[in-house]
Amino acid sequence: MRRLLYILIIIILSTSCHKPKPEEQFHTTPYNLTIPPFFPTKTNIPQDNPLTIEGVKLGRYLFYDTRLRGYLGTNQDSMMSCASCHLQKNAFVCGIDHPKYINGKTFGITGIPTNHNMMPLFNLIFNNNGYLWNGFVNQSNAAYQNLEDIVRMAILAEDEIYTTEERCTKAIASIAIYPPMFKAAFGTEDVTMDRICKAIAQFLRTLVSANSRFDKYIRGELQLSDDELQGFVLFTTEEGADCFHCHGNDGNLLMTTNLFYNNGLDSIFTDNHDRFSVTRQSKDHGAYRAPSLRNIALTAPYMHDGRYKSLEEVIDFYSDSVKNTPYTHPLMHHAHQKGVQLTPIEKRQLKAFLNCLTDEDFIQNPDFSKPAELP
Repeated sequence: MRRLLYILIIIILSTSCHKPKPEEQFHTTPYNLTIPPFFPTKTNIPQDNPLTIEGVKLGRYLFYDTRLRGYLGTNQDSMMSCASCHLQKNAFVCGIDHPKYINGKTFGITGIPTNHNMMPLFNLIFNNNGYLWNGFVNQSNAAYQNLEDIVRMAILAEDEIYTTEERCTKAIASIAIYPPMFKAAFGTEDVTMDRICKAIAQFLRTLVSANSRFDKYIRGELQLSDDELQGFVLFTTEEGADCFHCHGNDGNLLMTTNLFYNNGLDSIFTDNHDRFSVTRQSKDHGAYRAPSLRNIALTAPYMHDGRYKSLEEVIDFYSDSVKNTPYTHPLMHHAHQKGVQLTPIEKRQLKAFLNCLTDEDFIQNPDFSKPAELP
């Protein structure tokens, strides 16, 4: 009996010595996103990926790290990041002077061109109507719903970064700075593709552009030039350039409705990735998203296929070369006469207004730039 009691005491003592510690409390710091004046208040943030300071920081590092492709050497031909093509100085498009731009499109690590011209990365958090030129990524698409899915597509796609989940996560996990950052953002040091996509998507949602000369004019901080003001009048009237229906007629200053229109660019439709490819509705043949006109002077080339290299070419098209087809959107009120028929002076004024939509603070914001400690 005494021996049995002794064994029981030993068991109790050993169990108490190895009593599991309570789990550490995991806390993140909410990211305070300031919604600019006259912007929509409805944001596109999935419930399972709220904005946090820790997540945004991690996403910024991953966005710029060329080792995201899964290679840790120094051969730049084998390395690529999101920022290899999305350049801050160009409002996060590559621009026509980029070595990865050719014939209106960009191409990834393999040299295969993307389906469409690149779209800029700003004010994405306010888009609730679907992403990409054709809106393929949207909340009704069970497989591809949000920015997280777009990031995953970009990392894996043959015409973009083109790697595997295993190679990507293994490389990032092996870099000393990252496991602690993943723990701060997600609670453990585990590096997964899901977490990589969530972090980069968080960073992308913070890319808000709202401080152009036009914004300052609207806020009463400065006066526009005569040409800029006359261009604004042309922009917002049907008798003028008639731009506002697709680029600002939704009660806010995004400079886009984020909806899809056939703008009379073509009469024959050969692209298999237009809006029709998503909706299968005949009215959507040749229809594409109306891109935001913010920072438009920085984001050449223009249109879904990058056919126009300058704003002058775009203005000339809307003035004199619109095609009136059964699929041209009804909001193209002047299609019957090939466009809005601007005079040379009006073209100059409209361009002046478009130029005042450039946000210099956005393209120089250090919070959006490459972290100094990255190689």
